Amino acid sequence: MDAAVRDYVEAIPAENRPLFDRLHRIILAEQPGAQVTISYDLPTYTVGKRRLYLGSWQHGVSLYGWGADRDGGFLARHPELKSGKGTIKLRPEAAAEIDDSEFRDLVRAALSP
Repeated sequence: MDAAVRDYVEAIPAENRPLFDRLHRIILAEQPGAQVTISYDLPTYTVGKRRLYLGSWQHGVSLYGWGADRDGGFLARHPELKSGKGTIKLRPEAAAEIDDSEFRDLVRAALSP
């Protein structure tokens, strides 16, 4: 892991770290060739020209950066998690109710060529 990414991850508050780690594992399992770097001060997963950002915030984690039509239907099923254009804000308790398969669908849609 890139040193800047490692520093970011190590600074994540303990209450958000399990959710961040869960999504990080899902992203890398779905896109094992993804480059993981820091961009816009966030861990960024890049596959070709596609990017997905995963960041920690005060109350959870957020996913950013996919095209409006590239969320695998995630926001249609969970509209309450939309926070602005191209942003999903996840509190740990909300994410606990969502199966990994839904996150895998989101990652595939966001990062597939």
